[in-house]
Amino acid sequence: MIGVLCWHAVPRLMVDLQVYRAGARAVLHHRGLYDMYAIHRLQFTYPPAAAIAAIPVALLPLGLAKLAWIPLVYVPLGVAVRYGFRPLLARFGHHAGAAFALILGACALLLPLRQEIEFGQIDMLLAAACLVDCASPRVGWPRGLLVGLATAIKLEPGVFIVYLLITGRRRAAGTAALAFAGATALGFALAPADSVAYWTHAIFDPRRLGGNASAANQSVRAMVLRAYLPVHGPAAVWLALAAVVALAGFAAAWACWHRGSDLAGLAITGLLEAALSPVAWIHHLCWVAVALGVIAGDGSSRRRIVTATLAFALFVSSLPIAAQAALNADHWPELPGRLAEDSFGLAAVALIAVLYLAGDSGPPNAPGELPGGPGLPEQREPGTGQADRTGIGLGGLVQ
Repeated sequence: MIGVLCWHAVPRLMVDLQVYRAGARAVLHHRGLYDMYAIHRLQFTYPPAAAIAAIPVALLPLGLAKLAWIPLVYVPLGVAVRYGFRPLLARFGHHAGAAFALILGACALLLPLRQEIEFGQIDMLLAAACLVDCASPRVGWPRGLLVGLATAIKLEPGVFIVYLLITGRRRAAGTAALAFAGATALGFALAPADSVAYWTHAIFDPRRLGGNASAANQSVRAMVLRAYLPVHGPAAVWLALAAVVALAGFAAAWACWHRGSDLAGLAITGLLEAALSPVAWIHHLCWVAVALGVIAGDGSSRRRIVTATLAFALFVSSLPIAAQAALNADHWPELPGRLAEDSFGLAAVALIAVLYLAGDSGPPNAPGELPGGPGLPEQREPGTGQADRTGIGLGGLVQ
């Protein structure tokens, strides 16, 4: 287990981390944040709040910043494993620690997590922040605060504001919106010209992100773009498909929450985050780690274990990237090759349906109610058919 993590934790080039650092330095030295180029002529594509948040790592030497980034990936992954695999871990009793280590090592092999380390990305940290903020029965801050801050750093976590709204947690949704607005206002205060540049034109230019039709992009929009190659895919088709996925996905997420399976609803919302974004690189799919745990459940259902294992096998592979290379070399027929290129995005959409079907029935939640009621979450006994009332408190993360 330790060897697996250490092998993946060897600091690579971490190009995205270097982009974050370059953006932070641009803000510190009052250079144009959206005019500058970082390593490999990559441009800064995030809101100004992300550059401000990256200032601490910009002040460190690059080698030390890379080392500091390793726990910023694996500690949040540990949080995701604790939440997602809680029923399964409970079955191991006194051996739960060893089981946790094995599952953590396995999830570190998922391609989205491998890319988190390889590129020096922040998606797993933002996912864990949203997970803790939404699923913990008790928090030491205004609920929704972490969701709002995560949205200010990368816009995609804004889907969790929608999730809070549709599940009746309006105060938390309002807090998230205020936190987003506050962090964005801080960006205007510290980098006014950059904030104007971002919110008026940079945000609307997907070309700044690189090849939108490459297999590294697994959003619904990317699948439409690849389907129409070599011509440009019509935006109307993408918007129509995205609307269908959004409506069905949020309906499934609400249904899971209503049945008492908030964690399934959160995993669905996390997958929607990638599916609905105009550009969703493979590392954006780190919510797969939570989804696998929800699907596996307490391990008593062979069908659920087989489904989780098959999904794990796919996301451990590099199938989309390999398919793109094979298509470019004319080694694969067009249709199977395109499906393989889209495999992670298609699987993410399919997992939304699987998560909906896998949710155990339980007493329905009232609007605004957290699973487990106002007190501590209801504990699930191994091997029973009782609903998983989702969350584990923060104390459960260190047990």
